[in-house]
Amino acid sequence: MTSLWMMFSGAFLAATLLPGGSEVLLVALLNDAPSMWWQLLLMATLGNTLGAMTSYGLGRAGRLAKNPQDIQSKSHQTALVWVERYGIWALLLSWLPLIGDVLCLLAGWLKWPLMASTLLIFIGKILRYSVIVFIFMSV
Repeated sequence: MTSLWMMFSGAFLAATLLPGGSEVLLVALLNDAPSMWWQLLLMATLGNTLGAMTSYGLGRAGRLAKNPQDIQSKSHQTALVWVERYGIWALLLSWLPLIGDVLCLLAGWLKWPLMASTLLIFIGKILRYSVIVFIFMSV
């Protein structure tokens, strides 16, 4: 039970703007308890998805302070153009390091639908962690 809580909290923190290595934690916990692979997969996915939704909420709250069009930074403008071009489907890539955090923030900022955003983020996260579990269990 302690390892599941550690996995959840580690994945949650890794999905927020704080740096973290939830993949390393997942592999370490799988090494200790390989029979718990599906519980660890679920906790990693839920924790990381909820952490991403925290970033989504921060993005939504940030919109109150500034409109997306008011940002002048070239990197932010490029990211904004990218998510506007691909739309909500870009959230399937929310698992990517650094870029995923920005995608989740922008999703909230652009007021993308909460349920659809959550579902796409969840799908992206579970696919990433499933690949890690599959590789670990195959080795």
